[in-house]
Amino acid sequence: MAEAETSDRKRNRPLSPHLGIYRPTLTMMMSIVHRATGAGLYFGTPLVAWWLLAAAGGPNGYAKFQGFIGSIFGRVILFGYTWSIIHHLLGGVRHLVWDTGRGFGPAEREWLAAANLFGSVVLTALLWILGYMTMGGQR
Repeated sequence: MAEAETSDRKRNRPLSPHLGIYRPTLTMMMSIVHRATGAGLYFGTPLVAWWLLAAAGGPNGYAKFQGFIGSIFGRVILFGYTWSIIHHLLGGVRHLVWDTGRGFGPAEREWLAAANLFGSVVLTALLWILGYMTMGGQR
């Protein structure tokens, strides 16, 4: 009798919320990406420090930095860092809108999340295109 009771309790108990229950939404994914870009900025900021120290250290130090950042690997890291900065910035603007008490409706939340993603991709591409045009193309 006790075995049947235990089985019924297990079958009828409510499930606790977890990722297997929730349907992933764009705002949920953007929250995760916002945290990931924050971590990316944390680990990418030493590149900025290296750039500043190399510029202050003279031509030899700057040439080493330029050699790394000019490689395919360095450019991929720099592109990802650029996207992380822009995406994190736009995510902060989205949170600022929410801090004013606006944008909490389901349609507005989805629109803000989509605008954050689309805007970060477009602005990153525009910034890199502008940078290549300013620098005279690939060297």
